[in-house]
Amino acid sequence: MSIKVLLVDDHKIIRDGLSAILQTESDICIVAEAGSGQEALDKVKQSAPDVVVMDLTLPDMGGVQVTRRILADYPATRVLVLTMFLDDNCVFESLDAGARGYLVKDCAAEELVLALRAIHQGKPYFCTGAQEIMMRKCLPGAADSSNPALTKRETEVLKLTAQGLNTKEIAFQLGVSIKMIEVHRMNLRKKLGLHSIAQLTTYALKNRLITV
Repeated sequence: MSIKVLLVDDHKIIRDGLSAILQTESDICIVAEAGSGQEALDKVKQSAPDVVVMDLTLPDMGGVQVTRRILADYPATRVLVLTMFLDDNCVFESLDAGARGYLVKDCAAEELVLALRAIHQGKPYFCTGAQEIMMRKCLPGAADSSNPALTKRETEVLKLTAQGLNTKEIAFQLGVSIKMIEVHRMNLRKKLGLHSIAQLTTYALKNRLITV
């Protein structure tokens, strides 16, 4: 039996890309798409998806709010968050709303498919970065750490930033969008409490992420 999927994202090009990826899988069927929160609520009622792939930033309401409303009316539906953002608030608010999975948009297509299948089977699926955030919350004394744990991608961005590459160059080297690099830099500044390229470079040197 196919996994019925509803794609929710306010950018049509993203929905088209996701649809193109997922339609190649024989056990996954895209039953509807939505570009706003209200449209998502309407499409859930009309198409009865098994899994909703949910962006967190929508033009009329947040993805967390939409997730809460969907699960309040259709508790058997499962929600997989797919977003550009990876921080404590986004991860824990999504969990609290009832999402069963969390991925960032620079994930591989194979991971998206794997996450959909796992969630459809009733298993949670969280990307490595989200798992690290969840683990830090659980570990004693984690909040007091002077060296906050960074995700693998954040560490890569930090290293390349410290090496003098600009946003466009980092995006090209890592094969992701400029917007994604800006999000990672924002997360780095928030986690480390650093606000300039010079401060990030000093941090990278101090923690031996780069050498001179």
